[in-house]
Amino acid sequence: MARMKILIVEDDRALADVLAYNVRQAGYEVLSAYDGQDGLTQAQVKTPDMVILDLMLPVVDGLEVCRRLRADPATKDIMVLMLTAKAEESDQLIGFSLGADDYVTKPFSVKVLLERIKALERRRRGTEATPTDVVASQGVTIDRRRHRATVHGKPLQLTRSEFRLLETLTRQPGRVFDRSELIDAALGEDTVVMERTIDVHVRALRRKMAEFADLIETVRGVGYRFRDPGAGPSSDADTDEDYAEPASSSRM
Repeated sequence: MARMKILIVEDDRALADVLAYNVRQAGYEVLSAYDGQDGLTQAQVKTPDMVILDLMLPVVDGLEVCRRLRADPATKDIMVLMLTAKAEESDQLIGFSLGADDYVTKPFSVKVLLERIKALERRRRGTEATPTDVVASQGVTIDRRRHRATVHGKPLQLTRSEFRLLETLTRQPGRVFDRSELIDAALGEDTVVMERTIDVHVRALRRKMAEFADLIETVRGVGYRFRDPGAGPSSDADTDEDYAEPASSSRM
């Protein structure tokens, strides 16, 4: 199993060195930054698994660092352990509200800190994607837990409804879904829309899939399916935009 990579963002260099030594001795790969901006840059470029983050940092403060990490798709899944002298309950609540995974106050025990790191690591290992969380077929990969979709390695920028629609189709290649089934899967069972509304979502999804749009087949008079990997395009399928743009619904 690969060693977890931990970025320590701490402006007190003596403390940063002590932390780096102990974390490295515990078996982790360690990176160090001494201000918030450098911490952000390293997080974006070197993609650590965890950031140990002081809050009172020069250039960019720790709360803003956390806010930006969570806002950036490239860094939003990095675990954040805030390590700070700000010990008021209100400070901790703010930290957790911004997406911190844990909050440790100074002064602290290095042994306890290492146990908190191990606890976060166990949590991450326990929530890593299982085979049912990742679906792959014919170059399309859907990672439900991380809400990521790619086609031949290229990320797809999908809305939540488009993501659910593609996941539903990809999970069962060859199966024909009627429009009502896809509405329930992509928009929710309580959504009240016309059945042709799903055609708009399929059209948008195909545009984003570009040259791989033909993987989503239209079955005339029925609905849609993801192409069966064991068969070529079927005579009852058509990937052209063969339906008119539906009228807008009173509820989307």
